Amino acid sequence: MSTRLVVVGAGGVAQRHVEVLSAIPDVDVVGIVDPLEDAARALAQRCGATAYSSTGEALEECRPDGAYVCVPPFAHGEPEREVLDRGLPLFVEKPLSVRPEVAEDLARRVAAAGVVTGTGYHWRCLDTVEAASERLATSPAVLATGYWLDKRPPVAWWPHRERSGGQVVEQLTHVLDVARVLLGEAVEVYAAGALRPPGPAESAGGPPRGDVDDATAATIRFASGTVATLAATSLLRTKHRAALHTFSDGLVLELTEASLTVDDGERRDVVEPSEDPREVVDREFVAAVRGERESTRAPYGEALRTHRLACALAESARRGEPVRLREGGQP
Repeated sequence: MSTRLVVVGAGGVAQRHVEVLSAIPDVDVVGIVDPLEDAARALAQRCGATAYSSTGEALEECRPDGAYVCVPPFAHGEPEREVLDRGLPLFVEKPLSVRPEVAEDLARRVAAAGVVTGTGYHWRCLDTVEAASERLATSPAVLATGYWLDKRPPVAWWPHRERSGGQVVEQLTHVLDVARVLLGEAVEVYAAGALRPPGPAESAGGPPRGDVDDATAATIRFASGTVATLAATSLLRTKHRAALHTFSDGLVLELTEASLTVDDGERRDVVEPSEDPREVVDREFVAAVRGERESTRAPYGEALRTHRLACALAESARRGEPVRLREGGQP
């Protein structure tokens, strides 16, 4: 029997999920929702689905087994509520929302609904993360460094904090999530941001650069005693690095989405993931919807803890002072 799914959103990330889902046996994407009707129709045609402009209408007509919400950060909230009100399994792309109160409310609704959830923190699906965790279990990290050194995504909403949440919330959050997996929960953060003055093009009436910091430097102290530094910038022409490095007694691990490097001072081994985590994260959600596994590796509650950490760093940069985190990652 086919697993029927509705996808809310028709942008680049939604297109990637639809491509992966369409290749999974006995999975049918039956509805695509987007307020931009041309975008919804174009993606729907690619997968044999029906296009809708309303989430509620799509859920009522398609009667799916689950739904994906792949909308820009500022648009989270109502689509998830529509899905949860019907008691359906829910997959949500990161970041969970630009407004922390929306994510907190949705987490309460998820708990009340008791449904299967998955989120777009696909780095958790890397088998190299499992390998790194095993190495750190016998040689815990004392220091870590993380990076997201990249270009600005070419979408109009990204340069504006009230639309994207900023680079830490929208991009660096992947590194923060895997740091939580490998290092545990954070207890205190401090961040500083840098935003250049408007350049000649903007001053002459060109497209506004927005108010998202061009660079962020941060420190994190974990409950385990590990300390970490993180750096992010969106000034580059292409992605330079997205990674987490850990330093233990006689051991260095360098983790990226593409590889894990293990250096114990005597040899340096490089291991590549056996599978694409962007595919694994979708297969795991489908399996959980079908009852073939109890949960996904990044359910909504776990994603919320990472989102809280990202929001705490953004708040620290805004206020210019450290932010302490309570149990559960709440500032």
